[in-house]
Amino acid sequence: MERQPVASTSLASIGYDVSSSTLKVEFLHGGVYQYSGVPSEIHAGLMTADSHGKYFDVHVKKAGYPCEKIG
Repeated sequence: MERQPVASTSLASIGYDVSSSTLKVEFLHGGVYQYSGVPSEIHAGLMTADSHGKYFDVHVKKAGYPCEKIG
């Protein structure tokens, strides 16, 4: 899956696979994480949020989606 760079103080890039509902996030300070079962609406909101980091924290991280470090 291809990730798109984002302007953020915490996130470097974001990718999403619709067929598997998988979100991949690369952090500026290292690490790529994959989140499973993330609805496309959450990905769309993340990409259009004023603050990608804050949106990610509330709607992905704190929402409890299964997470795996992949890089």
